[in-house]
Amino acid sequence: MPSVLPWILLAVIVVGIGAIRLRVLDTPLERDEGEYAYAGQLMLQGIPPYQLAFNMKFPGTYAAYALIMALFGQTIAGIHLGFLVVNAATIVLVFLLGKRLLDPYAGVVACASYALLSIGKGVLGTQAHATHFVVIAALGGVLLLLRAVQTRQYSLLFWSGFLLGVSVLMKQHAVLFVAFGVFYLSWYLRKERLADWTSIARKVTMFCVGACIPLVLTGFLLWQAGVFDKFWFWTFTYAREYVSELTLSTGFIAFRHYFPRVIGWNFPLWALALAGLTLLWSDRRNRVVDVFLTAFLVFSALAMVPGLYFRPHYFVLVLPAVALLVASAARSARIRWPAVPWLPYGVFGAAFLLSISLQWDFLFQSTPLEISRDMYPGAPFPEAIEIGDYIRQHASPNGRIAVLGSEPEIYLYAQRHSATGQIYAYAMMEAQPYALTMQNEMIRDLETAAPEYIVFVHALSSWMRQPDSAARIFDWWDAYRPQHYDLVGIADLDPDFPPELHWDDAATFKAQSSDAILVFKRKDLP
Repeated sequence: MPSVLPWILLAVIVVGIGAIRLRVLDTPLERDEGEYAYAGQLMLQGIPPYQLAFNMKFPGTYAAYALIMALFGQTIAGIHLGFLVVNAATIVLVFLLGKRLLDPYAGVVACASYALLSIGKGVLGTQAHATHFVVIAALGGVLLLLRAVQTRQYSLLFWSGFLLGVSVLMKQHAVLFVAFGVFYLSWYLRKERLADWTSIARKVTMFCVGACIPLVLTGFLLWQAGVFDKFWFWTFTYAREYVSELTLSTGFIAFRHYFPRVIGWNFPLWALALAGLTLLWSDRRNRVVDVFLTAFLVFSALAMVPGLYFRPHYFVLVLPAVALLVASAARSARIRWPAVPWLPYGVFGAAFLLSISLQWDFLFQSTPLEISRDMYPGAPFPEAIEIGDYIRQHASPNGRIAVLGSEPEIYLYAQRHSATGQIYAYAMMEAQPYALTMQNEMIRDLETAAPEYIVFVHALSSWMRQPDSAARIFDWWDAYRPQHYDLVGIADLDPDFPPELHWDDAATFKAQSSDAILVFKRKDLP
């Protein structure tokens, strides 16, 4: 029975966190989810990434969303149900990693910690961000890496690298997990004197070849589809400019702003993780585990650094390492004080329950709408649903539409193609050399396609306009709109009120907030 108990506890954790996620399946999609879902929807229609929607991310998460929507439907609930499955599988992988490194009960502590940390408000955990897809692929690769070196089944190194390469397809930041694999593989083989430097180089090469295959294959498929040039520009040329925009001091300010929020209600678990890291290096019982856990933490943290933005969902990348350190704290304490072996798990249980109690409303009482408003105050995510529905009901089946702003979720809801590949306004407002070119390209696209409906999002969060941003797109719209489009709908983005759109009285309605979404219809349409 003792050997079965950890698996029973794992099942309880997976079912428990799944029940919480089921309750909030209908939480409105946010921008990133909208991008992934729209790109996934296009893929299901046979349209490759970077043809009708441009962004700097690799297309792995697009493919993951396409698979989820194929299985569960192209709806908010369907997307979040697929995310629930991904999160459940990740919890199992964290358990298996903790079990292999420490022991089965430490695996339970690790997976319970990850389950709660990964749904927390601090990391925007109800939303299916790319970082969650990075983590599941990376953990699979790390588990295979451990199995390869511990059992000396070195043929597994290729597949370990392959899975870590898949994690890079989900988000470029995951290249740091590949770097972790190279470091740990080299260090372990040398420390255990299992190979000379020539043999180590061969094994590392096998691992790296596996890691490169997913990206090389993706590049070939995109070249075959005729979109490789766009892929290269957005994911390499523009991405290089994007990650170099912030200075170190600005990045530090961002980190200092977000990190306390990430810890938030889960500070008891973060405190145990710190204790685990401290206990790790005060004991010389197992240096292999010590180095693994420390290096995994360091490389996971480095994965958040590119660009220095430190957005809340980026911290998902470090949560498996934090969860494993919580488990290490419990195990180390049990070994140090064997007279009371239950005490460390009692302390963990108390910290776990305290973290739950601190976020009780968020986890068990807040409605999907309240969660969206709470995590993204002032963002038009609830309103986007009704706007998309309206356009789907009124636009012709093959009609093009456009969103002036950064709300790609509207394309998903409307089930209509974008008239321009510029699905985000952010890039056009940034201090980078391609901003004005992007604005001119969007203008050319809209004048050529003459979309049936144009949605203008008058909100700072959807543009992030700076004092030195190029203003050509706004000047053009102010001159172009009166000649070609009529206002047919308006949504007041007042966060203190439920989402409400005005259609019949759109021309006369006066918004109470400075932010609003305006829906325009082409004048020559009936």
